[in-house]
Amino acid sequence: MTPTADTPADRLVIEAVGFALSALPPSARIAVAFSGGVDSTVLLDAAARVAGASRCVALHVHHGLSPHADAWLTHCEGFAHARGVEFDARRVEVARVGGVSIEAAARDARYRALDAMCAARGIHTLWLAQHADDQAETVLLQLLRGAGLAGLAAMAPEFLAAGACAARVRPLLHLLRAQLEQYANGRALRWVDDESNADTRYARNALRREVTPALAVHFPGFRDALARTAAHAASAQRLLDALARIDMDAVSEDEGRALSHDALLALDDERALNLMRYWMRTLGFVAASSARLSDALRQLREVREVREGEAASGGHRLRVDHAGHALRSYRGLVYWEAGDSSEAADETALAAREISELAWQGESIWRLPQWRGTFVFSVTQPDAADDGVNSEASSDANDTIPLGVLQRALLSARARSGGERMRTSDAPGAPNRTLKNLFQERGIPAWKRDVPLLYVGDELLFVPLLGVNRAALSAAEDHGGPRVGISWREDLLIA
Repeated sequence: MTPTADTPADRLVIEAVGFALSALPPSARIAVAFSGGVDSTVLLDAAARVAGASRCVALHVHHGLSPHADAWLTHCEGFAHARGVEFDARRVEVARVGGVSIEAAARDARYRALDAMCAARGIHTLWLAQHADDQAETVLLQLLRGAGLAGLAAMAPEFLAAGACAARVRPLLHLLRAQLEQYANGRALRWVDDESNADTRYARNALRREVTPALAVHFPGFRDALARTAAHAASAQRLLDALARIDMDAVSEDEGRALSHDALLALDDERALNLMRYWMRTLGFVAASSARLSDALRQLREVREVREGEAASGGHRLRVDHAGHALRSYRGLVYWEAGDSSEAADETALAAREISELAWQGESIWRLPQWRGTFVFSVTQPDAADDGVNSEASSDANDTIPLGVLQRALLSARARSGGERMRTSDAPGAPNRTLKNLFQERGIPAWKRDVPLLYVGDELLFVPLLGVNRAALSAAEDHGGPRVGISWREDLLIA
């Protein structure tokens, strides 16, 4: 078949893509999420025609869930290169998390991979190929699941997800699947068919194959009606989000990573649940069911007077798990921690990281990107040294050490593995204590304990938020020469 370029479907697609393109700066590059199915094939082909191939990059995510995944990757790469479009792909492992469907887990993994590829290229616009049929199916699914307004709002034409660098844009959201297929056939495009789309055990497929065809017969305008429902729900949700932001300002701690336990429970149930939904979205979590959130709020009320780490007998322990995280209450704050509520609260590093090493030769900073921060070394001469050098350690740079200590052996930054000990006092007989106990004593919440431990050789030297390990210092090295203050600065604190 000879490709045509002047059919009604062709004009509709080109107009939709052109409208989305008009909102971007002339030099902006566009990433297209390219699965190889008919929808994303149409979007990539039209984007290359309207914007030009040099402004486009096709991004493919290999989930490994289908035996045909390798063949789809090969097809997508060939399709993009045939149009002169840059192509990139990433393989992901779809985590099987309790309480999260395989579809939701795959979607989460896909978007994380797409966001990472956009970030690597400095691209700030990611185009997705969902269309009007997808939108109608989403609204129906959310209705049948008893979803709230956020669910009924379905897919926004454009939004920026929490933590993402690229805005997600859906240029084809007002077009029908049939119109995209007409475009593809008119252009003689080739695409791949995911065999899982025929499996009616998946709710969306059942709707697509058995329900919406019947609706189209008896209610021809159902797609438009459901789109209006989504728009009304989105408008109402924006008002609820505005209320939640007001509450977040009054309730949140540590830049939104935690909530004040008492302030949260001072709200009535509806307002507290609205705040919790909003808070979880800001943390990048998939939505939790109303039943799970209500149970979480009930348990939080039961543990109002019980604080994690305090000597309370017979206290209620939170058992709320969601999306691979457990809800915790610690010294008046509520937060989410990676793991399961059946496990003890995290007292070691939140994630394993490779060990970084440095042969220190007077550097003033040691940048550690994997920790999102920097060690800062401040050299002072003897006459400028603080009189309180031998006082208990603190987290600022006045807790100095002899310069020669840093030159004794390689420095290394390591993650906590559990059981590490240090001595924070030079007083005779002062004990070595576990980092866990020291963190608890100083009221440092668990999410702030994910810090790099600074070693000299195999000896622990410095712990952010706790200070210098006095047990690592030798009297023989303290000969009155230059001293060095050590501090740890998170990225947001670096000038």
